[in-house]
Amino acid sequence: MRKILRLAVLALALAAPAARADTKIGFVDLQRAIREVDEGKAAVAVLKRDFDEKQRQLDARRTDFEKSKADFEKQASLMNDQARKDRAAELDKKAADLQQLFVQLQKDLSGREQEVMRGIIDKMTSVVREIAEADGFTMVLERGDAGIVYAQPALDLTNELVRKYNARHPGGAAPAPAAAAKKSDAKPAPTAGKK
Repeated sequence: MRKILRLAVLALALAAPAARADTKIGFVDLQRAIREVDEGKAAVAVLKRDFDEKQRQLDARRTDFEKSKADFEKQASLMNDQARKDRAAELDKKAADLQQLFVQLQKDLSGREQEVMRGIIDKMTSVVREIAEADGFTMVLERGDAGIVYAQPALDLTNELVRKYNARHPGGAAPAPAAAAKKSDAKPAPTAGKK
């Protein structure tokens, strides 16, 4: 039994270098590819507009809060104890509401970004699969997740991914999930410049 086991281990050890010789591993930098493909650029622009709008909402609420706080601090010494407690409680509620708005806006933006990028990454995965199969790659790693410290530049498939992705998905139109998410907002932002 041990003799058979040793023969099997020896056969595997001898076969390993041959298997490694047939292995072809490439990598892609998905973050760079997303920034470089037309659809990714359009998605980033949409996400930036969404972020800017949410930031304006937050800034307006923060300014209102700061004004209320400054007014309270000026008038606090003239108020009786009950009025001071009531105004302090009102300010605490405004502060909590402002914090809740901040958290909600962050969550909304993060969810929208994940939704938009997931669609692009799904399409990229399909293109990477085609490149790998056409060029005989055994495996393609993502540069960021794999922790690649060094690899030969010839193994970087990112430029090919960008080229093929743009050829397959031309125009750079904003991905559909962003448009659907914008329509589902409770208070849609006014669309400037559209008629």
